[in-house]
Amino acid sequence: MGIAICILGLLTAIAAGVLLPRGMGPLRGVAVLAAMVVALAGFALGSVKYVGAGEVGIVTRNALGPSLQDGRIVATKGEMGVQADVLAPGWHWWYWPVLYTVKTVPLIEVKGDEVGIIETRDGAPLPHGQLFAPEWKTSDLQQMLDARHFLTAGGGFKGRQATVLTPGRYRLNTELYAVRMLKQTEVKAGEVAVLTANYGAPPTIKKTTQTQIGNVDETWLADDAEMGVRQKALPPGKYALNTEAFTVTEIWTTEMVAHYTASAAANPVSRKSDGVGHAVQDEREIIVRTADGFTFPVDVRVSYKIDAASAPLVVARLGDDEGERFRGLLNTVVRAAFRNSAEGVRALDYVQQRSQQEDQAREAIARHMKELGVTVTGVNIGSIGDEKSLGALLLTQTQREIAKQEQVTFAEQQRAAEKKKELSRTTQEAEEEKRLATAAYAVKIAEEEKKKQVIAAGAEAESIRIKAEAQARAYELVARQVGSRNAAMLEMLKIVGETGVQITPRVMVAPGYSAAPGAQSPETSALVGTMLEWMASRQDETTPPARAQAEQARPAAAPARDQR
Repeated sequence: MGIAICILGLLTAIAAGVLLPRGMGPLRGVAVLAAMVVALAGFALGSVKYVGAGEVGIVTRNALGPSLQDGRIVATKGEMGVQADVLAPGWHWWYWPVLYTVKTVPLIEVKGDEVGIIETRDGAPLPHGQLFAPEWKTSDLQQMLDARHFLTAGGGFKGRQATVLTPGRYRLNTELYAVRMLKQTEVKAGEVAVLTANYGAPPTIKKTTQTQIGNVDETWLADDAEMGVRQKALPPGKYALNTEAFTVTEIWTTEMVAHYTASAAANPVSRKSDGVGHAVQDEREIIVRTADGFTFPVDVRVSYKIDAASAPLVVARLGDDEGERFRGLLNTVVRAAFRNSAEGVRALDYVQQRSQQEDQAREAIARHMKELGVTVTGVNIGSIGDEKSLGALLLTQTQREIAKQEQVTFAEQQRAAEKKKELSRTTQEAEEEKRLATAAYAVKIAEEEKKKQVIAAGAEAESIRIKAEAQARAYELVARQVGSRNAAMLEMLKIVGETGVQITPRVMVAPGYSAAPGAQSPETSALVGTMLEWMASRQDETTPPARAQAEQARPAAAPARDQR
């Protein structure tokens, strides 16, 4: 529009000078002056450029400047061509239409889940052997995106940049910076990401391991800004990575399981879940040969894991943990461990020593894989052999076990019979002990009864003695009072009264009988005779039972003497 106004003003001034009559001198001068002012205003307005809020102005110098040298395409010293400096949003003056060309382009926007890959069209040549320019520090990113600084003091390189743009909006000189959008790198849970840098100086971190065959294995890891496998793995998360400048290798850090079974497919299936969070890969079963010439398959389960610190070493030595190198080495180590272990034992011992074979194999596998950064967490043996390879041996073993069990059963029965016999003997001894105890108690009771009877007899004798002495004293007192003859008569009459003796006299007492001096009277003699007769009759009644008791007592006393 400014150019149009400028041209219109010039045409108006020319028309006023040519077409107006000479007589209209003052008016003609005013018209020419006005036309010149309009032309100058149009010329000034033609140098004004406007840049919108979401745009950036790219300036190209068309004339009145030196030419670019050394193949440069962006000018930093006023040369003709695309200028390094860009125009911010707003009005800008003195960019004359013929001298400059100004175009506006949208700002570069990187979305939240994207990363901006940068390639520069100008700058210093890349160092020899490098495919990417070194990564700029995060604090220096704004200086890198300043085209003038990048091409001058910053010493930026031409070509693909390792530095990326994180989500945001950027005012870039699109004639220098070409930006492509890629998705961010996501490291999932249970994994780490190992970065292999495709640019930088050679790696300087050396890992040395003594192998089982005596060789020294050297592995080099890279530090920041160095080429090769970086020594620090990235934990789960999202990262703005230049996946062209870095090769990202995902390594599982959860426990993995390798199954060696006859049912495995011809092509191993990796990363299959077993339902409890383990990644599973299936391989063919392991064939072993024992010392006695038996060859048979063995089903094996090997559990292992790779921690985050060891993941870079695994990548540097074996590549991807799902790759052919890793799986091939693991298979070789596992199969060799079981085959070597089986060489020194017989087939039957191998079957019976399952846990021992597991321990030996685990130790050998763990020792070898540890050198490569892999931790073996378990080795378990499943099925051993089959009907074709070990059928006859297993049948013999089964029969042998049955025979052993029968022997054990017979031995148990024999021990049970002996226990029963011992129990019977013990029971009989207990009964005998019981009888002996009963007899001993009976003897003690008899002895106590004897003591009791002796004591009772003594007491009775003492009682009789006391009574007799008392009765004698009584007789003596009565005799003193009435005379001994009368006292005797009184006592007899007392006995007659107490015992009911028949006193009808059977003794005739003749009249006129005269007793000798000192002799008893006839009456007394008669009474005494009657008493004697009564006592004799009483003795005859009690004698036979007493004799019978004496005869019964004799046989019982004889064994007692025999026992003594």
